[in-house]
Amino acid sequence: MHTLTERPPGPLPLPYARQAATVALTALAPAAWGTTYAVTTQLLPPGHPLFAGLMRALPAGLLALALTRVLPRGDWWWKAAVLGVLNIGALFPLLFLAAERLPGGVAATLSATQPLMVAGLAVAVVHDRPSAWRLVWGVLGAVGVGLVVLGPGARLDAAGVLAGLGGTAAMAAGVVLTKRWGRPPGVGPMALAGWQLTVGGLLLLPLALTVEGVPQRIDAGAVGGYLWLGSMGGLIAYTLWFRGIGSLPVGASAPLALLSPLVATVVGIVLGESLTLPQALGFALALAALLAAQFDIRSLPGRVRRGGTPGDTRTRGGRTR
Repeated sequence: MHTLTERPPGPLPLPYARQAATVALTALAPAAWGTTYAVTTQLLPPGHPLFAGLMRALPAGLLALALTRVLPRGDWWWKAAVLGVLNIGALFPLLFLAAERLPGGVAATLSATQPLMVAGLAVAVVHDRPSAWRLVWGVLGAVGVGLVVLGPGARLDAAGVLAGLGGTAAMAAGVVLTKRWGRPPGVGPMALAGWQLTVGGLLLLPLALTVEGVPQRIDAGAVGGYLWLGSMGGLIAYTLWFRGIGSLPVGASAPLALLSPLVATVVGIVLGESLTLPQALGFALALAALLAAQFDIRSLPGRVRRGGTPGDTRTRGGRTR
């Protein structure tokens, strides 16, 4: 007879060591995105969010296409276009607009709601109902980020708030659709990233040139900022991100977005900021939420169905399940 262990529906979970390695690599992406606020405010020319998004997306996308030499086929032409609009074309300008019009803390707090948005969309799109465990930790993670980055002097700009929420919603939809569609056979994560970065960059190109134009002055610092955002914050980060969310459960990958505001906080400390006691407690809470969300108590070893105990081999009605 078999032990009546409980496991959530869907594919078997990765072995714990392998999943930990996948989580660690995937986490590098939101960690890199956490530097966006500092790079934008410290290095990039102000007033050009569309151009910043363009420089982050199009060169990196074209480089990925040149390296992989793989183009979409069949219905992946429109799927890549949809994902490119959500993950790049809509996200980037909204992200930079929020970074310019809001304090980094406020913008980061808005982005911390992404796990909750992903949880809601996952129910409708991939029929993945998150556990109460992950929902609770998702809420606590957003609360923790709020304690870290929101202060009494935080100002709220309506356009900035809408941009921050819109960008977060676009990426949440991109995460869920990426999980639903996966990757075409034989296509690696860099090729998938390249398709989307190119689509998003081509979408931003006419908007950036007609609405904003090229900044009048691009100094060495701005060049370095664009290179960092396009490489580590663009091609490398999105390659790792799409590799990870294709393997991890939605409920485990979405909370990794909390790393972005936490890294932004650490960067702020390096630049001379300090944390109060409530901020330090919030940081610890957000970090705990991020780690706790990687586990689902429904699939822990020894977890059994209602009415049984670990090691209980009795069956219901003489049948194993």
